[in-house]
Amino acid sequence: MATEEGDARLIEALRSDLASARFTVDTLTALWGPEADAALFRGQRVPALRALDSDESSAGTLARLFVLGLPMSVERLDAALPMLGTAGAERLGLVARVGDEVKPRLDVRPYDFIDAHGAGSFVLASDLGELALGRAIPEGHVLGVGGASRTLSGLTVRDRVGSVLDLGTGCGIQALHAARHADRVVATDISSRALELARLNSRLAGIETVELREGSLFEPVAGERFDLVVSNPPFVITPRMEGVPSYEYRDGGMVGDDLVAGVVRGVGEHLEPGGIAQLLGNWEYRAGEDGLDRVGRWIDESGLDAWVVEREVQSVEEYAETWIRDGGTQPGTNDFDRLYSAWLDDFAERGVDRVGFGYLTLRRPREGAPTLRRLERLHGPLGSTALGEAIATSLRTHDILTALGDERLADARLTLAGDVTEERHYWPGDEHPTVMTLRQGGGFGRTRQVDTALAAVVGACDGELSIRAITAAIAQLLEVDADSLLAEVLPGVRELAFTGFLHFS
Repeated sequence: MATEEGDARLIEALRSDLASARFTVDTLTALWGPEADAALFRGQRVPALRALDSDESSAGTLARLFVLGLPMSVERLDAALPMLGTAGAERLGLVARVGDEVKPRLDVRPYDFIDAHGAGSFVLASDLGELALGRAIPEGHVLGVGGASRTLSGLTVRDRVGSVLDLGTGCGIQALHAARHADRVVATDISSRALELARLNSRLAGIETVELREGSLFEPVAGERFDLVVSNPPFVITPRMEGVPSYEYRDGGMVGDDLVAGVVRGVGEHLEPGGIAQLLGNWEYRAGEDGLDRVGRWIDESGLDAWVVEREVQSVEEYAETWIRDGGTQPGTNDFDRLYSAWLDDFAERGVDRVGFGYLTLRRPREGAPTLRRLERLHGPLGSTALGEAIATSLRTHDILTALGDERLADARLTLAGDVTEERHYWPGDEHPTVMTLRQGGGFGRTRQVDTALAAVVGACDGELSIRAITAAIAQLLEVDADSLLAEVLPGVRELAFTGFLHFS
C-alpha cells in the first residue's frame, strides 16, 4: 500500500474524485433505497445490486466495486476516477487488475456522523469482509466502522483537549473523530496492517495531527499522559486453544476478560489529572460472582473515578454463537460445532455462565481520592445514541454535587430538564396515584419512580426557588416536618441531578 509522502498527490486525486462522484452516505442510500441499505447491514447485497443494475453513475460504479465487492471493468473505473485512474488505485492498494477488469482489495465506503462539534463525514478504507471475499475473514483482518465503533464514538466526551490517545486504533476511526477536538492525537495498534489503513484514512480525511505507533496496549506510550484516552480494545473472550482463530481486531490474546481488566488497571498512569478514559468491554460472570462486582474490583485497584454502564448480558451459549458467526464460520458445519465446544470448554474451566457488555468511563482525580464509583445496569433502549454530551454533563454535575454537600445543595436552585415527562398510574376510582414515574427523553432514556414528595419538588424546580424553599412549602401542605422532609428528598435530588433530570440554574 502506498501511503508515504510521495503518494500525497494520489491521495489528493482520490479525494477529489470521490467528491466529484458525490460518494456519500446520502447518495448511496438514494441509489439503492433504505431497504437495500438495511439488507447490506445484515450482510446481504442482492437488493442493492438489483437497484444498481442499470445505474451508470460514478457513485454507483464505486459502490459496486468498493462496497458490494464486485469486479469492475478498467474502462468503467477510469471513468469513475478520472484524476486517479486505475493505475493510481492500484498503487494505493485499492484494487488489483486482472486483464481488463479490476477487483477490490479494500472496502472503501462513506461514513457520516454528528457530534458536539457538528456534522462530519469521512471516507474510510478497511479490509474486505466476508461478502466480498466469499469466505471467512483472515485473522489479521482490519475491521471498518461497525456497531461498536459507532457506539464508542457516540459515548466519547468531545470537550476541547490538548491530547488524545486512541488505544487499538484499527482503521483509525476514533482517532479521526478525536482530531476534531484535540491538538494532538496518538493512535496505537499491535497490527502494522491496521496502522497502514489508519494512515491512509487520516490522509484521505486531510488530517495531519494523528501520530501512529505500533505496539501492544500502553507499550508505545510508556511514560506519556493524555487528556483523553479512547479505546475499543480487542475485548472478545476467545479460547486460547490450538485451532481456534484469533482475530487481531477483536481478540487480545489474553485469558477471559484479563485484557479489559489490564486496561482499567493501567490507564490511570497515562491520564493527566482530570483526564478521562472511555472504553467498551466484556466481563465474566463466574460462579457465585456478579460481573459488575468483578469490574468493581478492577476499579478499586485503579485509583480512578469510575462510571460503568452494563448494557447487555449474554449466556455463554449466546456469546459463543455470536462470535463464531462473526468470524464467518456458519452454523451446521463441523467447524462451527468444534469451535462451539471449544468456547464452552473454556468458559466451563473458569466457571463462567454469562458475559456482560458495557461502557466504562474512568477519570483520574485532579487531587485526592476518587469520589465517583457508579456501576449500574441499563439494559433497555437508550434515549440517544450520542451520549458523550450527557456523560460530560453528568461528570460536571457530580463535581458540583461533591463540592456542595447537603446544606449547600439545599440552597441551590435547579431546573427540570426539558425532555422529562411524568407518568401517573391510578387504581380505578382512587384520588391519589399508586405509581409516579419520571421519564427522560434523551441521554440514557432513564425512568425513575418517585414518591409524592419528590415528585412535588421536581415539579416546582423552575430555577426560581431553592430546594429548601420548595421543600418547606410542600411540608406545610403535607403537614410534616420541613427538616425531615428535606433530608428525605435530598438523596433523590442528587440522583436526579447526576442523571440529567434536573439541571443547576
